[in-house]
Amino acid sequence: MGRVCTVGGIEIGAGRPLAVIAGPCTLESKELGLEVGRVLKDACASLGLPLIFKASFDKANRTSVASARGPGMGEGLEALAAIRDELGLPVTTDIHEAGQAMPVAAVVDMLQIPAFLCRQTDLLAAAAAAGKAHDRAVNIKKGQFLSPREMAGPVRKLAEGAHENVLLTERGTFFGYHRLVNDFVGLGDLMDLDCAAFTDKGPPPVCFDVTHSTQLPGSGDQTGGRPDRAALLARAAAATGVHALFIETHPDPPSAMSDGATQIPLREITALLAQIARIHRGIEG
Repeated sequence: MGRVCTVGGIEIGAGRPLAVIAGPCTLESKELGLEVGRVLKDACASLGLPLIFKASFDKANRTSVASARGPGMGEGLEALAAIRDELGLPVTTDIHEAGQAMPVAAVVDMLQIPAFLCRQTDLLAAAAAAGKAHDRAVNIKKGQFLSPREMAGPVRKLAEGAHENVLLTERGTFFGYHRLVNDFVGLGDLMDLDCAAFTDKGPPPVCFDVTHSTQLPGSGDQTGGRPDRAALLARAAAATGVHALFIETHPDPPSAMSDGATQIPLREITALLAQIARIHRGIEG
């Protein structure tokens, strides 16, 4: 039996409702965050899906140094705190440096470790310390270069920092031909991750990142994507019994500051969430 990840009062894990982690890729403005957050909140509330709002204050991994990165930590955390308070939702954002962990954990309900940084010991140790100090969850995105089994390493690093309120996120794997591959056998392996060597709490719950899994890396000056396949992946992931879904959505994806090629149009999100909810209820019996 796996453990439960608690995020601002929401329990993610086996036997719990399917959680949704969603929002725009970059926190372009507080107003955009509130616009997207309200639509998501209404849709999830009507479907009985617990919601965690996500937006990034800094996109440090961009194709070009000239690419827009977001408002920065100070302005971004202020906006996330306002969204959290106004909408009454737990919020999450990613961190890229160890020094960001403690101030970010003071504001958000879950720290997110980007996939490319999932093995960075100093970052994981700082996230563990901040998560423990502020009673926050940590979501580790699985690197595209790791097998499911190898994610025991990052989980162990958090456990060694006395922090076990953890979520793992699958976001596609493989490099080399400008497409990510979604390995649903591997997704099952990740849900059954063997952590017995260092914890008696069982494997962490698992989230599937719907929109980043549609990326086409190395496809030009900007990362491309196949958003037309996002709904297919969301339905397939829900059918596996995964514990949460991660979805980025924007009112006008082509104009988005980042990940415009993969975000789902906001006008389509309610219908997609309704499909996902029906599938999850079906497999739960």
